[in-house]
Amino acid sequence: MRTFVVGKDGSMSLEEVNKPRYDEHQALVKTIACGMCGTDVKLLHRTFKGFPESVYPIMLGHEGVGEVVEVGAKVKGLKPGDKVLLPFVDPDEENLPGLGSGWGALSEYAVVCDPQAYPEGEAPECAYAQTVLDDDLDPVDAVMIITFREVLSSIRYFGIQPTDSVVVFGCGPVGLTYMKFMRLLGVKNLIACDIVPEKLEQAKAHGATHLINSKDQDVREEVRKIFPEGVDFVLDAAGSPAIVNQGMGLIKDRGAVLCYGVPEKEEITIDFSQADYNWRVIYQQMPRKSEEGKAHEQVLEWMRSGQLEIKDFISDYFKFGDSIEAYEKLLDRKVMKKGIITF
Repeated sequence: MRTFVVGKDGSMSLEEVNKPRYDEHQALVKTIACGMCGTDVKLLHRTFKGFPESVYPIMLGHEGVGEVVEVGAKVKGLKPGDKVLLPFVDPDEENLPGLGSGWGALSEYAVVCDPQAYPEGEAPECAYAQTVLDDDLDPVDAVMIITFREVLSSIRYFGIQPTDSVVVFGCGPVGLTYMKFMRLLGVKNLIACDIVPEKLEQAKAHGATHLINSKDQDVREEVRKIFPEGVDFVLDAAGSPAIVNQGMGLIKDRGAVLCYGVPEKEEITIDFSQADYNWRVIYQQMPRKSEEGKAHEQVLEWMRSGQLEIKDFISDYFKFGDSIEAYEKLLDRKVMKKGIITF
């Protein structure tokens, strides 16, 4: 099979390798599609936490959907033909020598686990988010459900309530999802910040009540015009450590700066001179898959009711054979929303 590999120098290539092995609790899937993500960018830059140079070259991709083609001897909850979220490849030195795993879903074949195949309490956490898709869902666009579930689970983790005021930095697919979901959950005061006017217009369409162009406007001044005492939460959906310090001047007493995702730098200096006396900084670097799985039904409910239109969050589709060019476009910031690679 072919897989997308990131080299030790950050180079990108499509390489011919063996299909992944699977055990009696797992199933082999043929990949249908895989989403492109900011995490991939950090892996390409070799700045993602927990991925030292020694683990490279790595197999990239973690927002996949695949169709089950073979099942292990103890598998009960999966069958050939099922479309399943979040397949992965965990290379072993005998079958896939010299390769590390950046989750490996940008491969023609990958593996999923069946929680029903394990003794109670022994299934790996990922199994609880490797959900079988209903037949009425487009498996390509369903890639976006992975982001949807992560965002909803993190809103619950952060504790955002309908009465809260929130400033969101970054109006890419993650930031837009946050704004849409917070509106669906009843949050009425949402300020969107970005440097790209087109992205701010998208934020307005997804529920933002106020827009600030952080390139041309003084964010602190504009936020304080709307909320003189500051806001309850500042959310970094752009992955920039600088937003932590910027947010310090925006939150009210006992407010919080929320950071979604893994920052490129593992150490930051917090300047709280502009903050009130009581504040918090909360990171959600890696959503728990068990919590992500619990968010699945709410996401589907919104989709089926017409409140959530999946294509509103997707801007680009690419063929797997063109995936290197697709990632070059992502690195050049030319993918406005979610980009999806199809097989």
